[in-house]
Amino acid sequence: MPPDKAGIIPRLRPRSASPTQPASPLNERPLSTAKRPSACPGLLRIVQALDGGICRIKLDGGSITADQANAVADAAEQFAGGVIEATNRANLQIRGIGAQSGALIDRLLAAGLGPRTAAGDDVRNLMLSPAVGIDRQMVFDTRPLAGQILETLQRHPRFHELSAKFAVQLDGAEALAMLEHPHDLWLSAIERSGETLLAFGLAGCPTDQPLAAVKLADGHALVVAVLELFLELARPEQTRMRHLLGEFSAVQLLEKIGQRVALLTVDDWHRSPAPDALHIGACPQAAAGLVYVGAVPPLGRLDPAMLRGAAETSRRFGDGSLRFTPWQSLLLPNVKAADAAEVLQSLEQNNLLTNATEPLSRLIACTGANGCGKGLADTKHDARKLATLLPRALDVHLSGCSRSCAAAHRAPATLLAVSPGHYDLYFRDAAQPGFGALHARNLTIEAAATLFAGHSRSPLDA
Repeated sequence: MPPDKAGIIPRLRPRSASPTQPASPLNERPLSTAKRPSACPGLLRIVQALDGGICRIKLDGGSITADQANAVADAAEQFAGGVIEATNRANLQIRGIGAQSGALIDRLLAAGLGPRTAAGDDVRNLMLSPAVGIDRQMVFDTRPLAGQILETLQRHPRFHELSAKFAVQLDGAEALAMLEHPHDLWLSAIERSGETLLAFGLAGCPTDQPLAAVKLADGHALVVAVLELFLELARPEQTRMRHLLGEFSAVQLLEKIGQRVALLTVDDWHRSPAPDALHIGACPQAAAGLVYVGAVPPLGRLDPAMLRGAAETSRRFGDGSLRFTPWQSLLLPNVKAADAAEVLQSLEQNNLLTNATEPLSRLIACTGANGCGKGLADTKHDARKLATLLPRALDVHLSGCSRSCAAAHRAPATLLAVSPGHYDLYFRDAAQPGFGALHARNLTIEAAATLFAGHSRSPLDA
């Protein structure tokens, strides 16, 4: 549909953007079952793996209070195997859950870590910047709009039909932002003539060319319109926006969206890539004299003592909260700059990595054969070995199978397991799907390390 002279695509048909039908109360929750089948764990659905059950705790904007962090640590210690993982969607999950799954869930619900409604647990998949509200580069604080979106996702029964993998990203143009994870719908803040707009796209990332934009006041209405349209058009087997785009063109979908929300053209806008490694170490916030401090649990895994230690540090030096990130790491916000060195030392004493030059801080590895029936190698063990052999910190992803559970984005280099201790090596290539271009087959970890050492200007350094 062509825009008018002001660059606005006219609204052809008004539509309610605030569905408020009540959903079932949380006390009607199931313990280990879901209203519809899904292989994804949730807080109310324990999914079994080789090392026991998995419970995924979805955090609003990745944020958790120190008291809630202690509740997670206690639950993992008392009712599971003590393994806590930071995920690549800025959530937490507990592994190794046995017969006491009901007690574990009740402990987490009592800490306020559950959904607004039982049926809304799966669909609260909204990614924000870990530095939301405090980033020096942000165009606006996305938290109020995020709260509206999360409330609607959880309380509108129709949206409970969405896949547990269906995800939305709300980007406030922060410097600290994961811009490589594909989302079914993404929104990114821009400024035009003193007004804040939200550029948006489907089945992609904020660094893609946007389809159009809306005024900030229409951001919630846009999300509702896109999700309702998806549910109206998608067949049951079409669970993601990319599946729908295989049947309808982006232009066709945009025209239908424009019948519900006023759209604007933004042909000349492009989101700049985020700086590297801003999630590790101390970084200034928007407010003078304050920093956030980022640390990485090795390979995304914490034990209860590590989580409790980080929580206590946040009480002593921050605002009593932690923020988890899509890099499987955590931040302590609102730390006085004068205290940054002491905070870093405290986190290091709790076995967290605080320096981006440490090879282990930049490696990603899935659960691997030790905990997953599909894993062909013990990726966690092999990643630790690789870290001792690398000449410098490199961004490498070790995946036990082709599903790439540990990395939602395409890493610069991927080692794909083919058998215990052996991997095929891929380098990222925008012209090729999946992991990228196959570079070498059946490498041992030692051979992979030697190869990386011999490629001082490899795609890893791009």
